[in-house]
Amino acid sequence: MDARSDRNAIPLAVDLDGTLVATDLLWEGLFILLKKNPLYLLLLPLWLTGGPARLKQEISRRVDIDPASLPYRQELIDRLRAEHREGRKIVLATGTPRKFAEAIAAHLGIFDRVLATDGPHNMTSGRKCAALVAAYGDAGFDYAGNSRHDLDVFDAARNALVVAPDRSARRWQAAHRAEAMPAPKPMLRTYVKMLRMHQWLKNALIAVPMVLSHEYFNPNMIWECLLAFVSFSAVASAIYILNDFFDLALDRKHPTKRNRPFASGALSIPFGMGAIAALLAIGIAAGLFLPIEFLGVLLGYLVVTTAYSLSFKRMLLIDVLTLAGLYTIRVLAGAAATGVDVSFWLLAFSIFFFLSLALVKRFVELRTTAIPPGERIAGRGYRTEDQEIVAQAGMASAFSSALVLALYMDSPAVRELYPHPWLIWPLAPIVLYLTMRVWILARRDEMHDDPVVFIIRDWRSQIVVAIGAVFLVAGGW
Repeated sequence: MDARSDRNAIPLAVDLDGTLVATDLLWEGLFILLKKNPLYLLLLPLWLTGGPARLKQEISRRVDIDPASLPYRQELIDRLRAEHREGRKIVLATGTPRKFAEAIAAHLGIFDRVLATDGPHNMTSGRKCAALVAAYGDAGFDYAGNSRHDLDVFDAARNALVVAPDRSARRWQAAHRAEAMPAPKPMLRTYVKMLRMHQWLKNALIAVPMVLSHEYFNPNMIWECLLAFVSFSAVASAIYILNDFFDLALDRKHPTKRNRPFASGALSIPFGMGAIAALLAIGIAAGLFLPIEFLGVLLGYLVVTTAYSLSFKRMLLIDVLTLAGLYTIRVLAGAAATGVDVSFWLLAFSIFFFLSLALVKRFVELRTTAIPPGERIAGRGYRTEDQEIVAQAGMASAFSSALVLALYMDSPAVRELYPHPWLIWPLAPIVLYLTMRVWILARRDEMHDDPVVFIIRDWRSQIVVAIGAVFLVAGGW
């Protein structure tokens, strides 16, 4: 900015979306609205016929935002506070609906005036430029913005501060040698966190039907499992991103989830929307090389996970039963991809085993979330007094899975499939060890990860699983 002595006589106008905050409040409001009721999606085309201003007003009428939790650009905030203390007039000039803009202005307490979208007038680009020129004159204000929608305002301002610019704003800044306040560039690990690549480990369940049918050296089945793994991993990552959009407000109040790429503002929501489209395309493309039954299972997974993100995750017990079902769907996907039949025993074991682990997740949340008795965890259907029943149900599910496994090992199907069935009996105590250890660590407050991912990563669990695999292979040799 110009450092002349009359600087404080020139007001500083500041854009909101992408400039003051590292997010877009229209997108955030839209996902809050759809989370309240997905049927609002049917009204969006009607609202759009009235133009962007009407869409913004309709959304802002129905939702509220929490100004305290938004990802502000702290360097810019500090600068604005300093200039406000020196007596400079600070103006919030934004295309965001007035309701949101005034809530943020009231929270920060540094703005003398708010220009925002109100009624039929969308306060962006040329309309924002005209409003500022009418209020302060041509070159009678300085302006901080970030995008191509701010180029007209940059041209009309006395001085420009280009904050976290998009491609168009970056070109303008370079051509006019304006002051810049760049945002940190996302690192590779930011994209890895967006994709939740560690969660891809769960998709190894796709190979279970192939392994249990003793076809682990069949190259065709291995290839089919790899394609199914890629397909499920891509679709799962797309759903994780969508889930992040619906949970932005909740994640920002969480001690660790607030660092997720979209909650922190490290990645933009439009970028995430493009990533969802690309991931779904990859998932479907990989699935087209597999039997049509696999695509049916994949579609079912997509529908159930979306329903979970929108609604099921807030329903008492429905959430954990859905999670257990989603793990089982991965097993069914492996069977559909390879053409291997899935037994009743495997499905029953899977439901009980993964229900136990899903209950671990809820138990840990109840242990680590500080809420008064009688109140629910934010975004969940559980209260603190539910801890014991959740733990009891989880342990009962763990023992039920071991019981199903033990009954299976004494069935005629095992005697037909395994020449040495007595060698697979250690699998029952191995399952008990894995699940009981997870529950003990959860009660000790030492379980800080998804229990399925924990079992896959934990070296003790890895050793026990490897021993079980040896017994399984030896029994069928």
